[in-house]
Amino acid sequence: QLQLVESGGGLVQPGGSLRLSCAATGSPLDYYAIGWFRQAPGKEREGVSCISTSGGTSNYAESVKGRFTISRDNAKNTVYLQMNSLKPEDTAIYYCATATLLFKLCIPRNDYWGQGTQVTVSS
Repeated sequence: QLQLVESGGGLVQPGGSLRLSCAATGSPLDYYAIGWFRQAPGKEREGVSCISTSGGTSNYAESVKGRFTISRDNAKNTVYLQMNSLKPEDTAIYYCATATLLFKLCIPRNDYWGQGTQVTVSS
């Protein structure tokens, strides 16, 4: 009965920052590893980042390493994605979902997804 809701997207100029939030209801979030995934028009879905249940392990796509930071506050049932130094190619709908950390990859479990939040990076 887990439900996930993303927020924090919007329009930002290149080089700017946004912080996305993924809020969980219905079940304690600390039962789940959580990932952020994004999809741009005409592009395949891409795993951006994911974080283990305790927050002790995080994976990142090579394209966002050094710019994005994933974190979680299990007491608040929320996972965050801090996005800095944003580029136009970061433009996409961002989704949070339950995920599996497989080596350095983020694999969605495809059981719980949020509705997504739009991130647009443009001048």
